Amino acid sequence: MTFGLGSPDTILNEAQIRDIITGGTPASLFNNKRVLVLTPDTTRTCPLPMMINCLQDIIGSRAESLDFMVALGTHTPLSEEKILALYGITDQDRSSRYRNARLLNHRWDLPDTLTRVGWIEEDEIEKLSGGLLREKVPVDVNRIIFDYDLILILGPVFPHEVVGYSGGAKYLFPGVSGGEFLHAFHWLGAMVTCPGTIGIKHTPVREVINRAMKFIDVPVHCLAMVVKSQQSLYGLFAGDYNNAWSQAADLSKQVHVTFKNRQYHTVFGICPPMYDEIWTGGKVMYKLETMVADNGRLIIYAPHITEVSRTWGHYMEEIGYHIRDYFLEQPDAFPHIPRGVLAHSTHVRGIGTVENGIEKPRIDVVLASAIPPEMCRKINLGYLDPATINPDNYRNREHEGILFVDKAGEILHRLRP
Repeated sequence: MTFGLGSPDTILNEAQIRDIITGGTPASLFNNKRVLVLTPDTTRTCPLPMMINCLQDIIGSRAESLDFMVALGTHTPLSEEKILALYGITDQDRSSRYRNARLLNHRWDLPDTLTRVGWIEEDEIEKLSGGLLREKVPVDVNRIIFDYDLILILGPVFPHEVVGYSGGAKYLFPGVSGGEFLHAFHWLGAMVTCPGTIGIKHTPVREVINRAMKFIDVPVHCLAMVVKSQQSLYGLFAGDYNNAWSQAADLSKQVHVTFKNRQYHTVFGICPPMYDEIWTGGKVMYKLETMVADNGRLIIYAPHITEVSRTWGHYMEEIGYHIRDYFLEQPDAFPHIPRGVLAHSTHVRGIGTVENGIEKPRIDVVLASAIPPEMCRKINLGYLDPATINPDNYRNREHEGILFVDKAGEILHRLRP
């Protein structure tokens, strides 16, 4: 059973939030139990400090232990100082209210942190993927979760390029997983394409993730949020990880999708500071791709971004950004490149075709960032000098075929049906 409230027109107050957490999280789940809370990192908008504070008040005094882990996926690990800032925990609170809490990163980059919980056989992968993949895939997850009596997912739900809608079981896969399973389902998402996935509730990747969850024998509870800004919580749903996520996804469709009547020859998206590399700043493209007319141009305005990816940048410099069919036409050309990297490449470059061996992307993708022009050429993206751009010059020009989107990357823009 799921307990919650949500409306695209009403913001929940803290009293309502506490009632939902209390009413939807039976004390039997956490009384004298070891509880691990999985949270987002700095690339997701939500009122995380308030939520962490509420959990500490409601659960912390009754659980044997209440620890927190940043479900990084493959993002960069955070220092404890940054985790404290993310959670809104002061130095004084750390030495008092949270003195016994462990603040953890998912160290996907350290193989010893992972354990293999099972395999999904090739026949099942083929069925779940609708025939797009046929291979036996190992499933790895952070071994620390098995030290706890309850896993509590605390995260927002948004339209997502790989899985359709983020949140729910995604906080375990890929949030605290790794290995070949992670790369396999990211590549599956790329095979389906971003426009064929994002903002769609039930997708092949979601089915694969739900299958992987069957290997997890620790109880998993979920607090699924729907937000519009750091302090604006439009919905909170507490309960089983799948049901709570499902209700949040339904509300996210109302809150996080903006419809337009036409496409535009130029779309100008401002990348917010929380995306500090193209690896995450590519979300500007994911949420706006369908708004660009054929042969049009999408500008990612991100003067604060200086690098493609701290983790995967060396691979991206080698292969560059390409459409999906560029890789499908030469399946054996990149055996040493993780498929999650190939997936990122295709998502940022967008859809297109290969004709007579020539790659033809549907649109141009242009970076207006601190990444220099020679690097943009190397990775197969366009370049604009951000110092020469006044973003205000792109505002209020929809009648001219120019769409301006502030704080791009979370709100999905689509053509009106």
